[in-house]
Amino acid sequence: MDSSEGVLRTASAGLKSLKILTEQIQISSNGNCDIVDITREIRELLHESMLKKGSANISVVGSTASISTIEYEPGLKRDLPELLDKLIPSAKRYHHNDTWGDHNGHAHLRSTIIGTSKSFPFINGELLLGTWQQIVLIDFDDRARQRKIIVQFIGE
Repeated sequence: MDSSEGVLRTASAGLKSLKILTEQIQISSNGNCDIVDITREIRELLHESMLKKGSANISVVGSTASISTIEYEPGLKRDLPELLDKLIPSAKRYHHNDTWGDHNGHAHLRSTIIGTSKSFPFINGELLLGTWQQIVLIDFDDRARQRKIIVQFIGE
């Protein structure tokens, strides 16, 4: 037996009461780098799940939005869009726009860079987030949308 087999057996032994719960929430956004704090909704779902320890995976459905964390305060809510407009300008011509005749190539690129999902551990039924760390939906598309967010808890 090598050490990886022992680690695998140890990990497997603790999975007897593992549960997977999948929920979804709908969030309205204004697009154009709208940042929406969804921490309260995630905490409420975790509380309702009655799970005490595990991992929460939060994922936005679509390719023009992201899930991330930020200190949700007015300055950073202005700083992040300004930074992204320097790195991936919305006014630039993108091949995607030429291909599809739309104007959201920048939104796809921003979503690709930041990512559509994040995972967070939880213990004692509480998300392990920093004092000033909030979970946010960032919608990069060029129009207002209803966004579907999938929240999956894996734990016990």
